[in-house]
Amino acid sequence: MRLLPPQTPRSLAHRIASDDVRRPLWRHPASIAAAALALTLGAVPFLPDGDAGQGAIVPSAETTAPTAAVGRGQVTPEMQAEIDRVVAEGAALDGASGRTTQALAAVRCATFEGQRYCLGFGWTNQSREALAARLQARPALGRERTGDLDAAGLLARGARRSTSERAAADRAELTAAAQAVGKVWMLRHEIQGVELPADFAARHPEVATGTDLQARGGFGGSYPERSKILTSKVAQAQNQTWWCGPATMQAIGWAAQGKRKNQSYWARRLGTTSAGTAITDMVRVVNNKTDYDDEAHAGPYVTLDISDFTFKQWYRLMMRHVHDYRAPVVLHPVLLKQYYPYLDDDASGHFQVGRGYDQNPGGNPQLGWFEPWDQSKFDPSEPAIGRVQWRNAYRSYRANLAHFQHNVGV
Repeated sequence: MRLLPPQTPRSLAHRIASDDVRRPLWRHPASIAAAALALTLGAVPFLPDGDAGQGAIVPSAETTAPTAAVGRGQVTPEMQAEIDRVVAEGAALDGASGRTTQALAAVRCATFEGQRYCLGFGWTNQSREALAARLQARPALGRERTGDLDAAGLLARGARRSTSERAAADRAELTAAAQAVGKVWMLRHEIQGVELPADFAARHPEVATGTDLQARGGFGGSYPERSKILTSKVAQAQNQTWWCGPATMQAIGWAAQGKRKNQSYWARRLGTTSAGTAITDMVRVVNNKTDYDDEAHAGPYVTLDISDFTFKQWYRLMMRHVHDYRAPVVLHPVLLKQYYPYLDDDASGHFQVGRGYDQNPGGNPQLGWFEPWDQSKFDPSEPAIGRVQWRNAYRSYRANLAHFQHNVGV
């Protein structure tokens, strides 16, 4: 099958004028016929971090026909009631004291059509208690901070917000999540083999038809051995030690808009402070300031907990995003030397731009990303780090799992 180039991004003028963008609740209703073409990927064994034996991931004949990206759905009355319930629970933060109580108050979850979304963590199959326990964990001492908002930072931000500020932020996050539940169902169906609900077609007319796939660069019998997106010219080192989020967003925004905006521009829109940037804000800004959330690319970006993904499922998600969607992934690892040999010291949670893969038959599958962290920029005695990286994908997967949130922006 001949691969066709992706569609030319549409104008972004209406998005870059203001952060206060109001989106329609649905776009382009279409046939659900594509659901019949969905991928089915069974469970696979956990793979060791060896030098060989990981091999190329080639979908079977039954798993090679992908669906097009899923657009935004409607917020139903049931969803709205769930949003109102969770927002109202936020009042408990006003009287919360002690780290354990604050963590339980901060982790509030909504269920939309059987999928659970927890504020700050994203779409997850983990319990509220398990997530609260992650928030209570103390960060490791002696690590360099690169700009991810850690557990203490998330709790502090929640406590610092007024009741009205918290309610507005929570409502916006939950509303965006509710609109994207169709995409979450399809991702879990395609990547993990989760069966779709019987009424999925009736509930989600926004699922696009498979014909759109050809315009995005569909594939035939398997994924190609190697695929990448984004030119390396958009990859810049972060200008502040706490700006991995703005630098990551700069690269994504530059690729989408065709125009470079400085990192301070992105820091303002992300709400970045010296404590760092939250992944939910990374997802929000990708959706508000780029066209990668269109059905022609990935559909609305979501924050997705991958703690129950095997390596092959995680890698399949990377390939799906890069090759089918032609859209970058917001990678969210912990920068530890055991996973990233170019580091001189262990560092904190971090953001990177996922933009390529190489199945590397006979060797370790590779992942390609832009690395905003350059330790030599802040300490000339340390070795420089290159912006363009191609490394062992399994180590990136382990670094993702090592982060207390266990999530990515896709």
